[in-house]
Amino acid sequence: MEHFTPQKVGKFLNPARITMILGGIFLVILLATSVFIVDQTEEAVITRFGRYIGTRGPGLQFKLPFGIDRNYTINVRTVQTQEFGYRTLRGGSSPAYASQTGESVMLTGDLNIVDVEWIIQYRVEDPRAWVFNVNERIPTIRDVSRSVINMLVGDRAIMNIMGIERSAIEAEGIRLMNETFRRYDLGINVIAVRLQNVLPPSGVQQAFEDVNRAMQDRERLVNEGQQVYNEEIPRTRGEAERLVQVAQGYATERVNRARGDVARFNVVLDEYQRAPAVTRQRLYYEMVEEVFKDEEGTALIDHNLRNFLPMLNLGGTR
Repeated sequence: MEHFTPQKVGKFLNPARITMILGGIFLVILLATSVFIVDQTEEAVITRFGRYIGTRGPGLQFKLPFGIDRNYTINVRTVQTQEFGYRTLRGGSSPAYASQTGESVMLTGDLNIVDVEWIIQYRVEDPRAWVFNVNERIPTIRDVSRSVINMLVGDRAIMNIMGIERSAIEAEGIRLMNETFRRYDLGINVIAVRLQNVLPPSGVQQAFEDVNRAMQDRERLVNEGQQVYNEEIPRTRGEAERLVQVAQGYATERVNRARGDVARFNVVLDEYQRAPAVTRQRLYYEMVEEVFKDEEGTALIDHNLRNFLPMLNLGGTR
C-alpha cells in the first residue's frame, strides 16, 4: 500500500496544479451561472441585483454569472387549470377524485343550497407581471374565482343554475375574473370557466332530478312545436299568397271585361243616337242570332205574314 509522504503531498499540491484546479472550478461555476436554456413553451424574466432588465425567448441564453443576473422561467404557452370543489388524484391507472365540499357548497338566490364543482383554465400572458406584481399568485387566482362564482350563483335561482343559466354563468365568470386580474395586474388571461357538476342537496336530489327531467321534456315539446310551426306556417302563407294572386287575377279580368263592355256600349250608344231605328233593328237581329246560334233545323217566320207563308215541313227536308 502506497503511503503519501510530505514530499509527495507537496509535489501534488504544487501552486501550478492548485491554480489549474481552481481555474477549472471557476470555469464550471462561471458556465453554470451564466448559461441557461429556455424551452419553446417558456419565456425567461431576467433580473440584475433584483431589478428587472428584460425577458428572453426560447433558446440558449446568457446572463451575468455568480448570481448577478437571475432568470425566472415562466411557461407562457401551456394552458393551466385550477379545480374547485374537487381534486384530481394522479395515482393509479385511472384518475380518482377527492371532493372538497368546503369550496363547492353555495347559497343560491332563492335561498337553496347547491353543490357546484368547476374549473378555470388560464394562460400567463405577461411573465414580468406574473413574477413581480403579486406575491401569492395561485391563492389569489383561487380566491378571485371562488368569489366570482359565489356571486353569480347567489344572483340566480337553483333551477336556473342547474339548467338554462349554466352557460351564462360560465361566460360572465370569464369576464369578471379577467377584469379582476387586470386590476391586480397579475399577467394572466382566463380562457375558460366550466361548471363540471351542479347538484342539489342530497336529501332532495331525486326531486330535483324529476324537475330537471320535466324541464327537459318541456324544452323538447317546445322544440317539436316550433318545428311544426316552421313547417306549417310557410305552407299556409304560400297557399294564402296563391289565393290572393288568383283573386287579383280574377279581379283584373273582370275589370277589363267591364271596361270592354262599357266601351262597346258607348260605341253602340253613338250609333243609336245617329240612327235609332237601324241600330235597334240590328241589335234585335244580333240578339236573336245569339239565342239560336246553337240550334239546327229551326225556321223563323213573320207573325204578321208579310215575309213568307207560315208553313213548316215537319217531316221532310229543306
